[in-house]
Amino acid sequence: MTERRVLVAMSGGVDSSVAAKLLQNAGYDCVGCMMKLYEQADSVSAGEPKTCCSLDDAEDARSVAQRLGMPFYVFNFKDAFRTCVIDRFVRAYEAGETPNPCIDCNRCLKFGKLFERAEVLGCTHIATGHYARIVRENGKYVLKKALDRAKDQSYVLYDLTQEKLAHTLFPLGELEKSTVRAIAAREGFCNARKHDSQDICFVPDGDYARVVAQYGGQTPQPGPFLDMDGNTVGTHRGIIHYTIGQRRGLALPTGGRIYVTGILPEQNAVRVGPSEALMSREAFVAQFNWISGEAPVRPFSCEAKIRYRQAQTPVTVYPIGPAQVRLDFSEPQRAVTPGQSAVLYDGDTVLGGGTIIRKEEAEC
Repeated sequence: MTERRVLVAMSGGVDSSVAAKLLQNAGYDCVGCMMKLYEQADSVSAGEPKTCCSLDDAEDARSVAQRLGMPFYVFNFKDAFRTCVIDRFVRAYEAGETPNPCIDCNRCLKFGKLFERAEVLGCTHIATGHYARIVRENGKYVLKKALDRAKDQSYVLYDLTQEKLAHTLFPLGELEKSTVRAIAAREGFCNARKHDSQDICFVPDGDYARVVAQYGGQTPQPGPFLDMDGNTVGTHRGIIHYTIGQRRGLALPTGGRIYVTGILPEQNAVRVGPSEALMSREAFVAQFNWISGEAPVRPFSCEAKIRYRQAQTPVTVYPIGPAQVRLDFSEPQRAVTPGQSAVLYDGDTVLGGGTIIRKEEAEC
């Protein structure tokens, strides 16, 4: 096995293309690859914009690999993507949760299946175009934020372990996005000005409910809107159409602004209330991954993010066994949402993260 051979995940975008170039410049023997995750016809209607996995993306990735003189493979991971990402996405919405499929994709595909293919190809590492940094401190691998804070993707990488970090490379972690595009332009890459993908790849039009109904095979069932006292105040279209904090599309006759404050799948009900009802001082988090590999046993203070684009907020962390925690926020947080991820930070360092659950599902 070649000591400096790396499998580079290439999406056809500018970031992964420049990552490949930087690794090549650093002396790595690079092998390019693209993951085929789903059929465009399954998720994109006529006239809709394409996201990843399109023929154009594959050709862009192949073009860059050829320009760099790298071997290039397309791996068919459609079955694994359906099982690990789409099916889990559907089950979460049907259970009244709001999932983050990008995190599941990282866990199962980018840092799961790709490692298996890397071993077959004789590669010791995989690399991606994520904006994050991996450093070695005090005998441990540490995941840190990217220097370009506007592009930082450390939030969706909290599930990495010491073993995975030891064999992963993030070449863009020290760069600004503008520098990445400048490198691509200088190298004559076809995707130097290509727009970044913004949507969930299998939900390009943003209609989550349509995708849940399509893949889940069940027609959403109407049910009651309940106020904070449990009184029925209207009829909803099916719980898959709603998420905590939502205000639009409720179509309820009220005298003021009301929001979705809870989803009760066992009652097929959606609870609604005023903005202040969305505020919470605590969150329970399960399936917690500690990046150091060592779960703390005593409470401690740090910062947390409960959404990708949210600023970090001070918390006190109370461990509940090795894989659950309770977070006590120093200030009430809006719309703490089951299914989303809570990620802990010590400054720039990611301590770990997990999935927010309902209080009644916690072990305590």
